[in-house]
Amino acid sequence: MPAPPLDRFIDDVYCLTGVPRHRLMKVPPMPSAHLFLHLGGPVRLWDSDPSVPSALMPDGWFMGVWTRHFLFEYPARVRLVGVHFKPWGMSPFAGVPAAELRNRWAPLDAVWQRSADRLRNRVGDGGSAAEALRVVEEELRAHLAEAPARGLDLVLHTGGRLETSHGGVAVGALADGAGVSGNHLAGLFKAHVGVTPKRMARIYRFARLIVSVDPLRPVDWSGLAQAAGYFDHAHFSREFKDFTGHTPTEYLALRRRFPADGRDPHDRGPMPAD
Repeated sequence: MPAPPLDRFIDDVYCLTGVPRHRLMKVPPMPSAHLFLHLGGPVRLWDSDPSVPSALMPDGWFMGVWTRHFLFEYPARVRLVGVHFKPWGMSPFAGVPAAELRNRWAPLDAVWQRSADRLRNRVGDGGSAAEALRVVEEELRAHLAEAPARGLDLVLHTGGRLETSHGGVAVGALADGAGVSGNHLAGLFKAHVGVTPKRMARIYRFARLIVSVDPLRPVDWSGLAQAAGYFDHAHFSREFKDFTGHTPTEYLALRRRFPADGRDPHDRGPMPAD
């Protein structure tokens, strides 16, 4: 986790180098937004919506909160720095309405003008992982807005309640606790997160379930679903398929075939697709 004040908005900044375990990965909705600075070959991205064309990202890109799964393909060798923003965390850095990055990616230079080459040059071809992380954190500090945008503090507070409860707080209780109407809170979330509090709660709830699955042991799907707040099995099964592209049984078989490596931040949720 980065030092204050970045820690209010960012869960972690990390560096991946070397040969990827899997070239093609499928990523379900998770409670985060992303920044990637690619220092090696380009990465290709696909939306699970077949009507959206794929994109080849040679340098860096921002991604907002996703409400459906997407795929990305690593190059043969990986060298990248990634930032996991909290769902509302990109707002004070990007200067782009969060709704414009919901279920979308944007080249780094389209958000931070002419930054990709400058950042790549600062890190250099032989720069260490520690140096790459330092450069990216400095850039984040430079782009952090001095004054929070209207309503962001309220979103930070209510979003934090969703985070700590894993989506278990009713939206009405969030609005009442904040002293605002449900519609007002929804509007602030759309502005700073890109989705409503209700949708964000669904993503937190699903994330809690997916990271609690231990594929090396028998899985009680009904128990896990109920613990995560799903009380309708049909709803759980439908949402699981929507979010991952797999049934729970298919997902478990995939995880048992390709066990996750806890050292890789991308292994908590994303799954091999190749």
